[in-house]
Amino acid sequence: MARALRIQFPDAYYHVICRGNAKKNIFYDDLDRKKFLEQLIDSLNTYEVILHSYTLMHNHFHLLVQTPKANLSEFMRRFNICYTGWFNYRHQQCGHIYQGRYKSLLVDADSYLVELSRYIHLNIVRAQGTELTLYDEKWNLLHNYKWSSLPGYLNKSKTKPFVNYDFILSVINGRRAYKQYISDALQKGTRNPFEQQLYGCILGSKTFIDKIRKEHTFEGSTQEQPTYKKLLRRSIGAESIIACVADVFAIDKVQILKKRGFDPARCIVAESLYRFAEMKQKQIGRLLGNVDYSSISNMRKRFKRYITEDKEINMFFKKILKRLNKPYSLFKI
Repeated sequence: MARALRIQFPDAYYHVICRGNAKKNIFYDDLDRKKFLEQLIDSLNTYEVILHSYTLMHNHFHLLVQTPKANLSEFMRRFNICYTGWFNYRHQQCGHIYQGRYKSLLVDADSYLVELSRYIHLNIVRAQGTELTLYDEKWNLLHNYKWSSLPGYLNKSKTKPFVNYDFILSVINGRRAYKQYISDALQKGTRNPFEQQLYGCILGSKTFIDKIRKEHTFEGSTQEQPTYKKLLRRSIGAESIIACVADVFAIDKVQILKKRGFDPARCIVAESLYRFAEMKQKQIGRLLGNVDYSSISNMRKRFKRYITEDKEINMFFKKILKRLNKPYSLFKI
């Protein structure tokens, strides 16, 4: 099974998450949480890792960290081993407490760090589902939850010495602005930033990804090679794909973006955006007139029918592939 590629370089930012094995709790009480934070602080100091945000839930945790020494793997290995050993000793059990390897997402700090910090802090509210409906209930839960870095972002008197609040607060222009940012999310809702991730390991703009490709090389196991190859293969911009399809079909781009239905041009665009622009189906749906995920899935199914059953559409599609410099052999219909 292919594993997520670990991309490490000095001063990289990561969102890290570990879940309990079989969704079991990794914290049974506050003593577990206190020991977890002690182990975390010790590992932060040992590896000189900077912690920007965190939240501890019952069966998982979130960290937003920066690694000046490009040592996320070493940091997480030591930290997880230490807490696992202590947890098993205290609760008289043995074996893994986490569900496989930790998951890490390389983060474009310029584009996503503040939003991701908010997402991490709102976890405790999301975990309540529909149990909390009133704004005041949600706000009080967030404000009083002590196993999160949020209280220090809202109130200077509640800061903790092992969390770096300054960077995110400087980006958003202070605690008052961050407080409003959280309040707006509780009232209006937020998007899920993880829908924007690419290759299963990066959350960043196209410029950020191009910079990663240009400035860093990665060595990984054979299990990581599929992701590595995808990362090296440059994606095509959505605008270029839409313009190309519109030109070949001799139609206006507006017809592709706004028109409803499953006409051939829209179906080819949907499939091409998924294949060549590395876009997720929800993203494609928003671009093609705010249609839902299932509509994009149906478009991609129609696409296969079009190019196998309609010779003219198949010829158009081959022209599009030629202009995009993509071989027809990529499509095993």
